[in-house]
Amino acid sequence: MAARGGEEEEEEKEEEEEEEGDGDSAGLRPREQLSRRIKEQKVIIDELSNLKKNRKVYKQQPNSNIFFLADRTETLSQCKIVLDELKKAHQEMENSEKTKIKK
Repeated sequence: MAARGGEEEEEEKEEEEEEEGDGDSAGLRPREQLSRRIKEQKVIIDELSNLKKNRKVYKQQPNSNIFFLADRTETLSQCKIVLDELKKAHQEMENSEKTKIKK
């Protein structure tokens, strides 16, 4: 059961990447969806950062219930890259909205 914590965090990460058209987020505007995904990604990064070194992390295969053992540090760095991309998209969205308002 020691690997459970990492498994849950990685499962959340995979759900975030696939939830663009999922149920509860489908009614949200794109900006709200992006903000929600950024918050979720920050939580995942925090959880992965606080895992003990000997904890195992599992990555879920897309569209499957199969999990594979993954390297904790590699998974953490991938999550940080995803967060950076989300922040960049959010910033671009805000900049485009500001440009529309100025016109």
